[in-house]
Amino acid sequence: MRIAIQGELGSFSHQAALKLEPQATIVPCAYSAEVFKLIESGEVCAAVIPIENSLAGSVVEHFDLLFQSDVQIERESLLRIRHNLIAVPGTPIADIRTVLSHPVALAQCRRFFAEHPAMTPTPFYDTAGSVKHITALGDLQTGAVASEQAALAYGGEVLAAGIEDNPANYTRFFLIRSRAKVRPLPNPDKVSIAFTVENRPGTLVSALQVFAEHNTNLCKLESRPVPGQPWQYVFYLDYQVADPAATSAALDQLRRQSLLVKELGHYPAAVLPS
Repeated sequence: MRIAIQGELGSFSHQAALKLEPQATIVPCAYSAEVFKLIESGEVCAAVIPIENSLAGSVVEHFDLLFQSDVQIERESLLRIRHNLIAVPGTPIADIRTVLSHPVALAQCRRFFAEHPAMTPTPFYDTAGSVKHITALGDLQTGAVASEQAALAYGGEVLAAGIEDNPANYTRFFLIRSRAKVRPLPNPDKVSIAFTVENRPGTLVSALQVFAEHNTNLCKLESRPVPGQPWQYVFYLDYQVADPAATSAALDQLRRQSLLVKELGHYPAAVLPS
């Protein structure tokens, strides 16, 4: 099974993909749009994309691509994000002067850098890419912050594990497929949709009231601008249902009072890892 990810091998997306499909062959892509094109062309079976982090928030580009593309969410998974200081094997931690990583990862490790003032955190394009870079150069004074998967992928050595400030650091990932090839899973209790309403008073409140009437649990609401239409928005919404019949009933009613409703996926809600 070929699964596309955005980013380098060894990234958290790589780790999440193997968690969902342990035997998968991972296809790294430089850009998120490329990931979606590979699915739609049939060059990969599926893709695994991050959709939100419990600390940093949503990956808004992926909401836009889900809306624009003919794909559907098949599963979701929650991955505990553990940042590690990684270096060329044999490097003493005292020798590290520069630490490369994605700016979000560096920002989540401020306490570690405060405790190691000799290290200068330096933004890099990717967490796993930073490990790939330092191991390729053999740089003994530069470290990287990334996953353990990155150390395994590029032969790096973990000098300090779990250096993130907040242990409640999770990223939610979707496994997505071409809409025609989605494999329904048993007991789906969570729905992701995108919808638009007329830009006049009360339309959004009226749309959200539908879910209260059908006893659903709204989990997330996100708005994104419509390209080329200033001050017009697409709303992304996740909700959970106790009764599967409520899924179609709520959507049917929402369609009657919205300009557009697109179902992005119907899948079992992920359980927070212990």
